[in-house]
Amino acid sequence: MDNVRGGSIRRGLLREYESIAPDIVKTRQTEVLDSVDLMFRAFSDRTRLRILRVLLGGELCVGDIVDALGAPQPRVSRHLAYLRKAELVLVRKSGLWSHYSLAPAKTPFHRKLLECLAKCFGEVPELQADNARAAKIRKSGGCCPKS
Repeated sequence: MDNVRGGSIRRGLLREYESIAPDIVKTRQTEVLDSVDLMFRAFSDRTRLRILRVLLGGELCVGDIVDALGAPQPRVSRHLAYLRKAELVLVRKSGLWSHYSLAPAKTPFHRKLLECLAKCFGEVPELQADNARAAKIRKSGGCCPKS
């Protein structure tokens, strides 16, 4: 009952706020929809999905991601840029090296996508093979110097 009442209170406040500043509310709604759209597009590409899946195991440099996926470096870099724009990955620069990791979830929607990434794709053979290669790379120390 409290959730229902709390929800109606929030909706009432939102309606009141919309009457005061409708442009701000519409801008925020558009930003949220654009973010969701960008995340869905990120998850809809095979290469980006493979990158996200290997990053579940932890940070990797670009060279290690290239080796884990067996994909050309320009393709991996292009997709990493897209994932950065979608705020799904973080980059840490160390000299000439770029190290990538999954971005922490900022919204419940983002959290659910990460949960799905961890649980829904575990049986896909290509993703299993990528993860096995990434695990070997991590165990050997990878190609990039650690800082």
